[in-house]
Amino acid sequence: MTSNRAAIALNPKRWGKHWGLRRLADEQGFFSMVAIDQRPPIVNLVAKARGIDAAHVSFEDIVRCKALLAQGLAPHASAMLVDPNYGLPAASPWLQPARGLLLTLEDHRFDDHPEGRLSHLIKDWSVAQIRRTGADAVKLLAWYRPDASAAVLAHQQALVRKVGQACLAHDIAFVFELLVHPFAARAGQTASYEEDAGKQAQLVIQSVRTFADPSYGVDLFKLESPLPMASMPAPGSEGADAAQDAFDQMAAACAGVPWVLLSAGGSASSFRHALHYACKAGASGFLAGRAVWWDALKAFPDEEAVLQALQRDSVPYLETLRERVRSTGRALQTRVDFAQITAEGEVCEQRAPSEQTAKD
Repeated sequence: MTSNRAAIALNPKRWGKHWGLRRLADEQGFFSMVAIDQRPPIVNLVAKARGIDAAHVSFEDIVRCKALLAQGLAPHASAMLVDPNYGLPAASPWLQPARGLLLTLEDHRFDDHPEGRLSHLIKDWSVAQIRRTGADAVKLLAWYRPDASAAVLAHQQALVRKVGQACLAHDIAFVFELLVHPFAARAGQTASYEEDAGKQAQLVIQSVRTFADPSYGVDLFKLESPLPMASMPAPGSEGADAAQDAFDQMAAACAGVPWVLLSAGGSASSFRHALHYACKAGASGFLAGRAVWWDALKAFPDEEAVLQALQRDSVPYLETLRERVRSTGRALQTRVDFAQITAEGEVCEQRAPSEQTAKD
């Protein structure tokens, strides 16, 4: 196992963030997290399986899909990422009390404009509610590209900063997912959660650099590959050196903020290749969804077939990814610095909630 460690010293006021990050990782400090918070992709899969329009997919079918994923995968992940409206009620019987839990904050609906994409939060949902639910972390996805209009950039940056400040006030870990998107006017563009097949590495890298600023309060980045998954070269093949260089640049842009790799709907093989480069660049693990379970879920509505495929294919694949992370990734070690605590009462005084937190 690698001895490479990313040590983070936290103020005693930030005990909640410290503990949340610890619970998301395994005992060695590596993240092998599974996301089942996807909404449009699952809706579309069910619509195809049922032979109906996506608008007619039932709440029950969406919940059942997520319940199957949680049942099959929760025992094998260091943490599970679920959405509140479908994923939490679906996964609750299968969530592992000794493992981490992240809850999604962003709505899957967004506003697409020629000059950029605007993200929004789930209605009637907040950082304070996620903290009261007992989750270990807040996950926010924001679509972003540095060449969007000034108004779009200001909206996205303000949204992320607001969430970061709320996570600070409630002392809960902030996991930030950053995705570059194609402009709405581009031919073939759809309003779905799909990787931008034509993205440029520098757009991803510049975006990461922006949100690594401490004012956004990000505790853990959930990052996409700087290269399109569909064209990800295998390690040792032509283009591998260039791919590694792109991942190295993205890691440098994080400016010391720990990060994990997301799968962006890529295939199992392409994500495995991407994770190779990410770990060599210093990633602390992964937070993956469709690369892990998409093929298994295609058997829906045959629930037994889904569970069998998860056990036969997804669980061994997860173990392969975990071994990659443990062999070459950078383990996260957080610690709370109590060196300045010298008298009785100082810990309690420093942990006193702010006025804003009390209002929330």
